[in-house]
Amino acid sequence: MEDSIKQVIESYNPNAPLAEAWTIPAAWYVDPRIMELERRTVFSRSWQLVGRAEQVRRPGQYVTWELAGEPLLVVRGDDQVLRGFFNVCRHHAAAVVTAAEGVTRNLRCPYHGWTYSLEGELRGTPDFTGVCDFDRAANGLAPVETVVWENWVFVKLDRGGPSLENFLGADLISRMRGLDLSDFNWTERRRYALDCNWKVFVDNYLDGGYHVPYLHKGLDSVLDYGNYTIETGERFCLQSSPVAAKGAEAQTGAVRKGDRAHYYWLYPNFMINMYEGVMDTNLVIPLGIDRTEVSRPASATSRASPSRSGFRMKTWRSANRFNAASSRARTRRGGSLCGANRESAFSINSFTRIYERTLSVQVAPNDLSTQNQNNVELRSSNSERY
Repeated sequence: MEDSIKQVIESYNPNAPLAEAWTIPAAWYVDPRIMELERRTVFSRSWQLVGRAEQVRRPGQYVTWELAGEPLLVVRGDDQVLRGFFNVCRHHAAAVVTAAEGVTRNLRCPYHGWTYSLEGELRGTPDFTGVCDFDRAANGLAPVETVVWENWVFVKLDRGGPSLENFLGADLISRMRGLDLSDFNWTERRRYALDCNWKVFVDNYLDGGYHVPYLHKGLDSVLDYGNYTIETGERFCLQSSPVAAKGAEAQTGAVRKGDRAHYYWLYPNFMINMYEGVMDTNLVIPLGIDRTEVSRPASATSRASPSRSGFRMKTWRSANRFNAASSRARTRRGGSLCGANRESAFSINSFTRIYERTLSVQVAPNDLSTQNQNNVELRSSNSERY
């Protein structure tokens, strides 16, 4: 008989001492019920990156995104206020905006022509004269919490909970402020599809201090492994290493310079990788149980040379092979001991503790069937009345 989702969650002990700690069980990587629970908790209740601030600086500029199965729209209003909405027409639930980004004077649904202002107010309803009890003011686009932080735009699906400032924490905000990200300019975006569960990618990222010397020889040549450090905060982890120019592999050393490399992970799925004058980020997007997209924008400062503005990682092919093999291994035998390398174990264990806590608070004794009614009611109220 299949274990209940409550039993699956309770099979993991997040409070084990680090020397005895394991990564999460196999079922957490492959059980569809876990993925659905993640959608309702991990991704709906956390602040998620949806775009760059420069994409929505001027009135009418917008970006669209899908988060946890929900279509979203972020747009700068004529009043200069940035707002987020569910990208769902209040008539028959069609997407109001279909392009990934752009600029517009208003928001017109392509299905029946319902038109909304840039502030989300319903302005036009063709052939609706005489419809009884229709309150146009109550049928604007449904809002989503939206905040700009540093160079990025974040949204949160579920109402309530911590502000973005509280979610990130004062320690992380202070550290990032010291890096002066305002001097970085976007150069390009690349997307990679990986045959693994999204958490395998996160595990792999967080044990960088352990696997880099073996899997990424070029990167290892510029890092001082003996002085590689790992620090954890409430919802972030920083891996850092002095950059060693002497003995660096030529191609890697040409784009990874400076005094120190910084690798930030922000719970649950955003990474920031920084060297002198260049930065790239990883946004890890689950597409299925064993399918993940990594969106990887790159940026460079105005002082960076043209060759370094084209900065990108060389190791994706080997990493993809590793992630696919690791995902299959976890399916067969479950997780592995965290404690092979104390520093890497510390960062991975930090992720699993936050992740387990997020899932556990949602699991009801009788399983998942009656959960997340707030979102269901919100979506139902957004459309199909008329």
